[in-house]
Amino acid sequence: MTESPTLPGTPSVTPFLMFEGSARQAVEFYVETFAPVVGGTQVTSLELYGADGPGPEGTVAACSFTVAGQPIRAFDSFVHHGFTFTPAVSFFVELPSAADVRTLAATLGEGGGELMPPDAYGFSELFAWVNDRWGVSWQLNSATPAEPGA
Repeated sequence: MTESPTLPGTPSVTPFLMFEGSARQAVEFYVETFAPVVGGTQVTSLELYGADGPGPEGTVAACSFTVAGQPIRAFDSFVHHGFTFTPAVSFFVELPSAADVRTLAATLGEGGGELMPPDAYGFSELFAWVNDRWGVSWQLNSATPAEPGA
């Protein structure tokens, strides 16, 4: 596993996802789902809470991963919060093909919800917007036009 190329003290912005006990499953799902489609997708570091806590043993104390080269951080909060993810903040992913948009929309949306089904919209020839089973929102856009009848 490698660390982020950002040097300590260098200003940066990284999305940070807070889960309550399911961070490891979510991160593994994201990497398994995106890695076959886009390069630069991997877990770069993973630290779990041990028996001495403060979180439940085996939950994520800190995790760094990348999707299409975008660094993302995640962890499991051991404190319950009265909020979760919202589609007001989402990941916008440019994909190489219309088939990738359809496949990822189906995979990511399973157990979650479809906000905008894969379709041609005025701003895109093929776009989809889904929430995954953890409530994280993904906007998927094809970088190339959809094939006629597809």
